[in-house]
Amino acid sequence: MRATVGDQLVQHGRVVGQHDKVGEIVEVLGEGGNPPYRVRFEDGHEGVCSPGPDTEIRHRETTTGP
Repeated sequence: MRATVGDQLVQHGRVVGQHDKVGEIVEVLGEGGNPPYRVRFEDGHEGVCSPGPDTEIRHRETTTGP
């Protein structure tokens, strides 16, 4: 799993009724885009995460100029 600053980390709910937790990666602490990541979640909480199997990385879209 590799990520860059600005990508989203999504922790999927594990039980029925539990919502996904979405955060923005603000720092990559591992080498070459590997975990752990410092993540700022939607509620303002910040923490260091080493993603598990219930987590996905949504890469930010990069646009190239004309």
